[in-house]
Amino acid sequence: MNRSLSLGIAVACVIASAMSAQAADLPGQSSSPSYYKAPPELPFSWTGFYAGINGGYAWGRSSWSDPVVGADSGKFNTSGGVVGGQLGYNWQTGPVVLGIETDGDWMGIKGSTPGTGGVCAGGGQCQTQQSWLGTTRARIGYAFDRWLPYVTGGVAYGNIQAVQPTGTFTGTNVGWTAGAGLEYAIDRNWSAKLEYLHVDLGTATFMGAASGTSTLTVPVTNKLARLGVNYRW
Repeated sequence: MNRSLSLGIAVACVIASAMSAQAADLPGQSSSPSYYKAPPELPFSWTGFYAGINGGYAWGRSSWSDPVVGADSGKFNTSGGVVGGQLGYNWQTGPVVLGIETDGDWMGIKGSTPGTGGVCAGGGQCQTQQSWLGTTRARIGYAFDRWLPYVTGGVAYGNIQAVQPTGTFTGTNVGWTAGAGLEYAIDRNWSAKLEYLHVDLGTATFMGAASGTSTLTVPVTNKLARLGVNYRW
């Protein structure tokens, strides 16, 4: 009996020892607290299509000249508000961002000067107006993560209106534009920008009310300062 008891105790000790050794081999919980580590954020990319809206202010210069009556109004200022939208695409390689953008804006721009030397028939005013402007431009920028300063240039197109006693005459001109801007990415989809453009639409030619011939020339240049918001996808 004593021998059986001793054998049972010995077997129990062996089993307990084996179980303790197996438990020691299992991975245990750390005594220090465990923290969740978020995966690193991917570098920001400007690549992709975008569309947005813009608004701002434009100011410029115009003049009227009619060689038939030998009169020139001299240069005068024009100004007014602009609002519209844009659509474009960016492609980023390293920090360099290349892009193409097209936009269209409504313009409430006008300016006038008193008629001198008969260039404005009936002693009225020489008044130049513009009601819309569009551009298609290349962009090149250098990205600082979410900040993108850039330069831009391309073709501009818009209307020029000459308001005369006999009516308002409208022509559509094509010219050029160049400028610069700064865009900031608010998040992966939304960005905001500030942009300056110089626009030269060249010279429109109209039927002059004073001379009755198509010799009245009206050149127009503009400077635009615009704020915009883009959505990228």
